[in-house]
Amino acid sequence: MPRPEALEISERGEGMISDRMARVLSMLYGTGREDPTELFAEVLDADGVTVSVTVDTGRTAHIERLWSHGDVAVAFSDLQNVLGEGPENDAVRSRTAVLVPNLEAVEAERWPLLVPAAVALPVAAVFSLPLGIGAIRLGALTLLRTKPRPLSGQQLDDAFALASALTTIVLDNGRPGLANGLPTPGEWQQAVVHQATGMISVQLSVSLAEALLRLRAMAFSRGQTIVELSRDVVARRMRFSESTSGPQGPEENRG
Repeated sequence: MPRPEALEISERGEGMISDRMARVLSMLYGTGREDPTELFAEVLDADGVTVSVTVDTGRTAHIERLWSHGDVAVAFSDLQNVLGEGPENDAVRSRTAVLVPNLEAVEAERWPLLVPAAVALPVAAVFSLPLGIGAIRLGALTLLRTKPRPLSGQQLDDAFALASALTTIVLDNGRPGLANGLPTPGEWQQAVVHQATGMISVQLSVSLAEALLRLRAMAFSRGQTIVELSRDVVARRMRFSESTSGPQGPEENRG
């Protein structure tokens, strides 16, 4: 089976962007918008979009989700971060675009943990474009589709133009055009989700992928965000226990 297509950014020609993408870029640089990913999804015909950035806390470096559109995009981003594998990770590491029009056609050893969980979301096609200049790795723009289908030539030109614009914005620390700028290191959230998932994996003796799904399901059932519940788990205010509350039930820590 074929490996995911990877295109060097430098090999991509200077294509003409669409009028719709030109308007989006004008908005992005002009009036500003806190989270513009819904517009990105509309122009690029994507079911989900994430913009992620690399964060160095001084002790570790990891990828954090900055913006997202669509529940499937959030779930897929969480999976990649917790499992440590996937198109976004590869795009950031290699500084090349990773274009996967059919996720189920990927070789099993490429992303052995991610693919089965992603297909169940469902995610059928993924396109991750790195943000960066030269050796500088800043993050990635990731587009998702729930049905297998490649990007058209025009959509690919638009996506590369958008990735270039986002690179400038990240380098400018969220300016111009973004009123709130980028979060400070203390505001990043993915690390606590990662830590909580690891704790649940140990508590229930399940895989990281299964632990993350349990965490998401419980957060939904309790009316919490995944970050809020993760903080409870990490602070030991919440413990997941098969014996006391069933397969997905937490046990309140009262002691």
